[in-house]
Amino acid sequence: MNKKVLKHYLEFGPFTNPGCYKGFLSKLPTDVRKLGELVTHQIVHRVTLKEGNTNANHDKRYGDMNKFPWHRLRCEDDIFTTVISTIGELLRLDKKGFFKNRKMEDKVILTCRNVAILMAAILKVKGIPCRVRSGFGLYFKEHSGDHWINQYWSKKEKRWITFDSDGFFDDVLDFDQYNIPDGKFGWAADSWLGLRSGKLKSKEITSASGFKGRGPALWAIFQDFHCLMNNEILYTQSPSYIYGKFHKLTEKDFKEIDRLAKLMLDPDKNFDALVRIWNNKKKFRILNGPLIGDGDHVKYK
Repeated sequence: MNKKVLKHYLEFGPFTNPGCYKGFLSKLPTDVRKLGELVTHQIVHRVTLKEGNTNANHDKRYGDMNKFPWHRLRCEDDIFTTVISTIGELLRLDKKGFFKNRKMEDKVILTCRNVAILMAAILKVKGIPCRVRSGFGLYFKEHSGDHWINQYWSKKEKRWITFDSDGFFDDVLDFDQYNIPDGKFGWAADSWLGLRSGKLKSKEITSASGFKGRGPALWAIFQDFHCLMNNEILYTQSPSYIYGKFHKLTEKDFKEIDRLAKLMLDPDKNFDALVRIWNNKKKFRILNGPLIGDGDHVKYK
């Protein structure tokens, strides 16, 4: 593996930067499985909270959902968007730090993106190259839903190991969630190109908000591209030129995205090309969001 690539994934971005909590994170487990299980005791997914003590939480492995304070947000992604804010809130709720069997009322309600950036930050602190990836979980029962996971570089095995620490999946998967084999996760690039070629059908690619097909695949492409550049953007952010304008995109636009996706099929081999696009293709980087409009930033043209 190119040392430049590994060095890149040791660097922090604005979302994974641990700031003053770097020392705190350095004391957490280094073993990825133990670390993931520990993190899962601190965080509850919004869907788990919504479903209460049923389905994945029928045995209350995530805690008694009835004990979660009624006055708190049912999804706290909106306020804890960075690793620093997430750690700060967990320590505010219980200054003992990260530990198993944290009280339900002292956990935070976050989704897969936040778990992934937290895992990436911890491993980077420990000198282990790690990156966040956005794509689709092929192992979800009902559909290929949008999902964020991680990859860390195994010095011993000399390869990226893909893992998902967003919950306890030990009794629902036929593979190890901390060593996900090829073919079990739908990479954003594969999903987009599969839809473009007709190999995948729209109903096979679904977002949590219920959208299907090219829309979710396109969002995942840019989320994953930004993740590969250590900029793990929020769900509500996307490049200005596509934000709310999917219906206006032309075949020329799609072919331009196809070229990006083809490079992302092998991000290590094509790392230099992806960095050049990152540094020069303004339209792929300038973001819109709920509070940012076209007139609020420099033009990408």
